[in-house]
Amino acid sequence: MARAPVLQLSDISLTFGGDPVFDALDLVVQPGDRVALVGRNGSGKSTLMKVMAGLVEPDRGTRVVSPGISAGYMEQDPDMAGFATLGDFAAHALDPGEAYKVEMVAEGLKFDPATAVTAASGGERRRAALAKLMAEAPELMLLDEPTNHLDIEAIAWLERHLADTRASFVLISHDRAFLRALTRATLWIDRGQVRRQEQGFERFEAWRDKTWEEEDLARHKMDRKIKAEARWAVEGISARRKRNMGRVRALQDLRAERAAMIRRQGTAALALDSGQKSGKRVIDARGISKSFDDRRILAPFDLRVLRGDRVAFVGPNGVGKTTLLKMLTGEVALDTGTVTHGTNLELAVFDQNRAQLDPNLSLWDSLTTAPGMAVSGQADQVMVRGVARHVVGYLKDFLFDDAQVRAPVRSLSGGEKARLLLARLMAQPSNLLVLDEPTNDLDIETLDLLQDLLSDYDGTVLVVSHDRDFLDRVATITIAMEGDGKATTYAGGWSDYRDQRGEEFKKPVAEAPKTLKKTLKSAPKPAEAEGLSFTEKHRLEALPAIIERLEAEIAKLEEFLMDPELFTKEPVKFKKATEALVERQENLSAAEEEWLELEEKAS
Repeated sequence: MARAPVLQLSDISLTFGGDPVFDALDLVVQPGDRVALVGRNGSGKSTLMKVMAGLVEPDRGTRVVSPGISAGYMEQDPDMAGFATLGDFAAHALDPGEAYKVEMVAEGLKFDPATAVTAASGGERRRAALAKLMAEAPELMLLDEPTNHLDIEAIAWLERHLADTRASFVLISHDRAFLRALTRATLWIDRGQVRRQEQGFERFEAWRDKTWEEEDLARHKMDRKIKAEARWAVEGISARRKRNMGRVRALQDLRAERAAMIRRQGTAALALDSGQKSGKRVIDARGISKSFDDRRILAPFDLRVLRGDRVAFVGPNGVGKTTLLKMLTGEVALDTGTVTHGTNLELAVFDQNRAQLDPNLSLWDSLTTAPGMAVSGQADQVMVRGVARHVVGYLKDFLFDDAQVRAPVRSLSGGEKARLLLARLMAQPSNLLVLDEPTNDLDIETLDLLQDLLSDYDGTVLVVSHDRDFLDRVATITIAMEGDGKATTYAGGWSDYRDQRGEEFKKPVAEAPKTLKKTLKSAPKPAEAEGLSFTEKHRLEALPAIIERLEAEIAKLEEFLMDPELFTKEPVKFKKATEALVERQENLSAAEEEWLELEEKAS
């Protein structure tokens, strides 16, 4: 028997003061769907997700959520007014006995629920919003850029959690590796049209390119037909006293149809000028170290960076990647050691916090007041790699339209701020690029272009990023910072680093539950189990953490149910907690049985 859809949108139309964002949109999310929602920056991905969540009311159409189904939306900029701590915000919709769920999720996402809202960074606030959604565990999760501000370990934790969930979810993300690992279907927004393919993100780019090729062919055929019909209309009049007015009207219809075609948004015109060539030796660091109070950031460390190297810095948030980057460029003082810079260095910096952008300035002023960009006596021109360019024309290279030129920076989306910062950075010749989280908020097409640009760049690149696919495509050297001041150099990108770490990297992320400890000690590692498929190996590796989580939830529920007055005072909560306890006990039994079966098969 077919199950009812989790969510259905029918004939949705929405306009924001101009061309429609969506028109006559139909969309269905089925039980168990794992959907990637993709499209260019500004195409309406977040708007569509808010319509799905019921937070934006369309001009026309209906939204239907099946009875008994709850939908949860991860807010990009959550309103935390009235809450003292991040934990209070994340747990406010939960029953008192379920607050432990927030603590469990917070551990995986690496933030402290006790952090005061007033002291929390933007990244911590977003992680709290994600924790709120995951702790509430709705049947439909709507996740808008959930990996932003997460380090690679937290991304891996989230990836495992979503892989194990039974809920349906829709993901917006620029992280290719994350989308490839989790999605089974793709929704593609392109010029107000939403297309669906029953394949995950892995197949998206081939599908997109084929669709565009077919569109270009159809446009070419129409242009040829219009040209032929127009020639007939002009030349045929000398051979006939009376025109075929039906054919003339058909020509007019063809022209109207051609004019109504919406041109695809181009890619940003990114370009880098490596300027004068630097010396062969760019940075030579010997015995450098750093501590703040009693916390050691970096133990004595050596690094030599040569011209043309692409050096990636990876590790958990807060471990000191940006500090090491600033030590190498001379922005942060060393406790010990020396850093020697090569000759002819021209530095350009991309700041992850966008601190170089004044939110109150317009885009125009952001360019004309930037150091080294103003053209003497020309208020409407900027200097771009040694050539004077009109401000508006240069901004159009980065996909900004005329209406945005005088708008304040604070009105821009995250992706638009990243493009504006790239516009400033790429206007200046440089031979040493320092990129701190450059991939956040960029759409996939712009990310592709940036990767290609860095691959062809004649200079040297230092980059901090948690985007595994980006690191694989760009990095030639990886510096892994693992806490307690330890930093290790590996050849290649993220996958090369992971392979060189070997079994040490593949160790379980959580200690196995007590009921299975003895068996686990003597069992072969999942990656070594020759009798298992790839999926079974992954499942065997993930099960101990799942079992431990279930045991912790059972213990919390049993403690909650020990209150002798709970049944009389709160019968509804007692009933919910009892049902939850039974469900988790069944899930635990099934998980332990599955683990034993896989372990036996692996042996």
